[in-house]
Amino acid sequence: MATTERKPLLLDFEKPLAELATRIDQIRQLAEENGVDVSGQIRQLEARAMQLREEIFTSLSPSQRLQVARHPRRPSTLDYIQAISDEWMELHGDRCGGDDPALVGGVGRLSGQPVVMLGHQKGRDTKDNIARNFGMPYPGGYRKAMRLMEHANKFSMPILTFIDTPGAWSGVEAEHQGQGEAIAYNLREMFCLDVPIICTVIGEGGSGGALGIGVGDRLLMFEHSVYTVATPEACAAILWKDAGKAPQAAIALKIISHDLKKLGIIDQILPEPTGGAHSDPLKAATTLKQVLLENLDELNRLTAPERRQMRYEKFRKIGVFTEVAH
Repeated sequence: MATTERKPLLLDFEKPLAELATRIDQIRQLAEENGVDVSGQIRQLEARAMQLREEIFTSLSPSQRLQVARHPRRPSTLDYIQAISDEWMELHGDRCGGDDPALVGGVGRLSGQPVVMLGHQKGRDTKDNIARNFGMPYPGGYRKAMRLMEHANKFSMPILTFIDTPGAWSGVEAEHQGQGEAIAYNLREMFCLDVPIICTVIGEGGSGGALGIGVGDRLLMFEHSVYTVATPEACAAILWKDAGKAPQAAIALKIISHDLKKLGIIDQILPEPTGGAHSDPLKAATTLKQVLLENLDELNRLTAPERRQMRYEKFRKIGVFTEVAH
C-alpha cells in the first residue's frame, strides 16, 4: 500500500524556512543527478536554516505566538497524557446525564505515582473539532472535571490539569445548563482540595474556560502558549469595534509566557523545541514530564493545610500593585 508523507502546515512567518528547505532539496537532487559533491554547501545551508529558525522563534510577536499556540498539530491533552503516563484509563460522564468530549480526564500513573489527569481536548481535523466543540466545554465538562478531582482528593492522588481552550462554550444551551455556576463551583472547590494540583497551559488558555480547571499550587506554561482574559479578536472587537486590531490587542493583553511570569501570574515557563512543540512533540512531552515530577516532589513534602494556604495566598497576590506618588 502506498504511503504519503504528511505535509507540514506552515504559518506565515515560517515561509522563509520553507523556501530555504526547498532550495536545499533542489540542490541535493541536482547534485545526485549530476554526480557532483555539494556536501559542504548543503551543510552551510542547513546551518543557516537552523540559525534562521532560531532567530524567528526567539523573536515572535504576541500575535505570532498565538498562531503557534493554535497550531492544528500542536500536542493536545491526550497526546501528552499518552506520552508521559505509564498507564492511563479515561473516565467518562459528569453523573448528571452527559459526557463532554471537549474536556477529557482519567486516572493514570506518572513514574509509578497514581495521579488524576484531565484537560481540554481540541480536534485534529474539522470533523474531530466539531465532535469536540473546538475544545470549548459545556457545563457538563466542568462538572466531569470536578467529579474526577473529588475522586483524586478522596484517594489522595495528585491532580494534573492541561489547559487548551479558546474559552468555555457560550451558547444559549450552555447558559441554560448553568455554565457560570459550573465554573464558579470549580473555582471554589479547587481551593479546598487537599492533594497537590499542578496546572499547565499547553496551548491556548482563554477566559473562564481556562480558569475552570486552572486553580492550583503551581501554574506552568509552555513557552509559546498564551493565557488571556479574552481572545485578542474579542478584545479588539469590544474596544475598537474592529477585530482586525487583534495584534494590537494581543500586545496590550500581555498574553505571552514571559509577560505573565513577570506579572506573577504563572510560576514556571517550559521551554519548547525550536519551531514549537508541534515540531518535536516527544521532546516537549519529555520536558513536561520532568517539570511535573520536580514540582510534584516539592508539593508532596508539604502537608494538606500548607498546600491549601499556599494556594490561597498565591491567588490573593495576583493583581496586587503599588502606586508610587510623584
